Amino acid sequence: MLGIYENDVLLNTIESDLKVSEVLPKILQDLLSQYEFEKLIYVHGPGSYMGIKISYVSFKTLAIVKNIPLKAISAFELNNNAPIAANKHLCFVKKDDEIILEKTQAGSFFMPQSLKGLNFSKENTPFYVLDAIN
Repeated sequence: MLGIYENDVLLNTIESDLKVSEVLPKILQDLLSQYEFEKLIYVHGPGSYMGIKISYVSFKTLAIVKNIPLKAISAFELNNNAPIAANKHLCFVKKDDEIILEKTQAGSFFMPQSLKGLNFSKENTPFYVLDAIN
């Protein structure tokens, strides 16, 4: 899921069920021909290790090449703090300030109508949660 914002207001949402590695380069290529980016924001975790890694490398590279800021946000900001799929059987669950793995149903993500009021992370590096699973 990817959102296009102007003046912090959502203009368009792009969604795909394909893997990030398959779809993100094509989407970015199309968007670069239509828009002049002022900043980039990506979800830095928790979630799919490979999806986060590919997103970070793609957006960080674009931020460097275009000389624009890259910001990060927690995945929990975009699903009302619901559980996030970790693998086939477990989800990342936020309890207080801790993220644990639990067997539960994952929530749904959304693109916020406005970027105002969101809690952006102080760091824009990926936030991997890779605890050992027995």
